[in-house]
Amino acid sequence: MKPKVFVSMPISQEVKDYLMQHCDIKVWEEQEPIKRDDLLREIADVDGLLTSGRRITENLLHHAPKLKVVSNKSVGYNNFDLEAMKKHNVIGTNTPGVLDETVADLAVGLMLAAARRISELDQLVKSGQWTPQSWDGPFLGVDVHRATLGVIGMGRIGEAVAKRARLGFNMEVLYCNRRQKPKAEKELGVKYADLDTLLQQSDFVMLLTPLTPETEGMIGEREFQLMKESAIFINVSRGQTVDEDALIRALKNKEIYAAALDVFQQEPVTKDHPLLQMKNVVTTPHIGSATRKTTEAMAMKAAENLVAALTGKEPENRVI
Repeated sequence: MKPKVFVSMPISQEVKDYLMQHCDIKVWEEQEPIKRDDLLREIADVDGLLTSGRRITENLLHHAPKLKVVSNKSVGYNNFDLEAMKKHNVIGTNTPGVLDETVADLAVGLMLAAARRISELDQLVKSGQWTPQSWDGPFLGVDVHRATLGVIGMGRIGEAVAKRARLGFNMEVLYCNRRQKPKAEKELGVKYADLDTLLQQSDFVMLLTPLTPETEGMIGEREFQLMKESAIFINVSRGQTVDEDALIRALKNKEIYAAALDVFQQEPVTKDHPLLQMKNVVTTPHIGSATRKTTEAMAMKAAENLVAALTGKEPENRVI
């Protein structure tokens, strides 16, 4: 008998076909996220769950006594209660690697958008406020080429960003990481710096760390005060890595020039959030990996991890 699997979001026919070769599957086909009560009912007798960011808690695991594996369609897995999963002998997997270049593209795009005020000027044109003089004075942007980029978190995505910055824009790249990266320094010409030095010297500060107990709230009032008044802050990690109130104060007090954010402490962000009222803040809805090709690759990788765990093999991307 094939193991039973529930997929908590729509997937392509190709991924369905792969899963059906190995599992008895049921897929949530609605575009609206599945409600908690519906999810608990669906997983009551399944062996595997393929999901994207759904919180895996002690309570959820209590409602799924047969569950053997949760496969995350995401590189992050801060939605996993690791201790609860260990207690229930549930394997957890994620999908690193397949999204690195796509997230790096967005990170650089956000940097450019904030520096050249692309969103703000797009609205200027669309609202009919473009005049022969409107490009000058208050609408001047900031150069990216030959500026200094500080990357906090030099993992695979950080290296992909650094490559684009060095080779595409001839930027000086400083990086701060738990471990120094001699190979990246040699191949990309990046330079290691402690956090304070990076913050003080960078024209652009980009946060790319995973969310861990050590990185939660790592950028706050002190860190913003260390940045240049002309600095632009970009966050493509997780919203919880930044003290949002401190970021708002830094922008209001002109301690930094601008920000570009793909992530927020609360998602979706509320429409009356102060950051959404600021013209010098570029925002996107947590779409770092959201291209058709990459999303499909992530879903297939999640499916492969799930099948491996359910067929007695070691998943390629096991995190617990």
